[in-house]
Amino acid sequence: MTYKSADAVFAATLSAALPEGVLCRCEPRYLEEPRGRYQGQVGLLAKPTCTDQVATLVRAANTARVPVVPYGGGTGLVGGQVMPEGAAPLLISLERMARIRAVYPQENVLVAEAGAILADVQQAALAQDRLFPLSLAAEGTAQIGGNLATNAGGVNVLRYGNARDLCLGLEAVLPNGEIWNGLSRLRKDNTGYDLRNLLIGAEGTLGVITAATVKLAPIPARQGVAIFVVPTPDAAIALLALARDRLGEGVSAFELMHRQGLAFLAEHLPQLRQPFAEPPTWSVLIDLGLSRGQDPVAALTDLFEAALEAGLTEDGVIAQSQSQAQALWAMREQIPEANRMVGSISSHDISVPISQIPDFIQAGGAAIAALGEGDMRVNCFGHLGDGNLHYNVFPAPGKSRVDYEHLAADVKRRVHDLVQERGGSFSAEHGVGRMKVADLQRYGDPVKLAAMRAIKQALDPNGIMNPGAVLPL
Repeated sequence: MTYKSADAVFAATLSAALPEGVLCRCEPRYLEEPRGRYQGQVGLLAKPTCTDQVATLVRAANTARVPVVPYGGGTGLVGGQVMPEGAAPLLISLERMARIRAVYPQENVLVAEAGAILADVQQAALAQDRLFPLSLAAEGTAQIGGNLATNAGGVNVLRYGNARDLCLGLEAVLPNGEIWNGLSRLRKDNTGYDLRNLLIGAEGTLGVITAATVKLAPIPARQGVAIFVVPTPDAAIALLALARDRLGEGVSAFELMHRQGLAFLAEHLPQLRQPFAEPPTWSVLIDLGLSRGQDPVAALTDLFEAALEAGLTEDGVIAQSQSQAQALWAMREQIPEANRMVGSISSHDISVPISQIPDFIQAGGAAIAALGEGDMRVNCFGHLGDGNLHYNVFPAPGKSRVDYEHLAADVKRRVHDLVQERGGSFSAEHGVGRMKVADLQRYGDPVKLAAMRAIKQALDPNGIMNPGAVLPL
């Protein structure tokens, strides 16, 4: 594709078609991404306040063959929100489109504009005595449009599903500038191709999501949180099965943690209190959401006793108050921040069938050791309940990731090969972005890739939408 930069001539065209203030001076934060691996560029930054303005922007870009990069909260971890090379793009930030348009508590439905911060969507639901269960570490910054564009996961997928499962309808601007009014509140609508699910997870390559209808849920009457020490990942999986057999859908989250992650917390975030004097090699955080009349502390105590008898746990801490529950969750949620402060050689957001997790962990350790750098540290943690692990490799103490740059590609290749061999995915919840385009070409099914290219060509024949993300240029 041949693109034109969003230059002064293009800016003049937009200025004549848009209200004053939509085109803005670009601050450095719009050209950065959390891991610092990409530096974006921009020709113009636009901050529309309504869907019609988004349509005007995209229509003009399509006519002029100017690339468009949709921008949400900027929290993506695979570089989908920045365009580091090529023609200078038009960056469209949805931050001014942040209204909660409607809440229908009896229907368990909420309608929000794409720029609404995830935490604000959660609060709007709580104000109606409802729960919006999508929850992740960046929820104070991430925007709902970006969550849907990347099909975000988070800690509650085990019970409520990922972003795709929580969406009923979308409003979006397609690459030709037309507005698709798909904000359905229906849970059954069998009328042809599902454009909603096509746009969810497309990372802005097929259009700009401007609003969404999302599902709410009743707020669990009682919550329980505990950390159980487990001897092995096999025991953790057996404990998950035991918990679900006893408590069914009451298990909201089931998170695996390794000692290395707790050690990083102790080193870089010592203000976080940890429940064990000596961090256990493996532990799991369990979150319960129960109905009225059920006692979560009693349920977790019974589970612990059954697990202890079965040899699946050897120690544990059960939160006795809301503040204790929050403290346990804070420890889990701050592991990514501690990781960032250490600086990984290579980070992997992978999923494998749950029964394959122990074998993958063992094989991964052997593959990293075989590189001949025995001092590299592995922090394996994540959402065991849905098979999603964050398997990250770090430098030895006193060294930085720069010292291992010559190994980074080999580390990633070995980990992803192991995932592929076990029928897994190299991207469980973070998306493809620009970081994993080559991985998709390497590991993706050829028929699926051909279908993706055909869809892209059909909807975006000029290739203006987030070029270089998901599919190669």
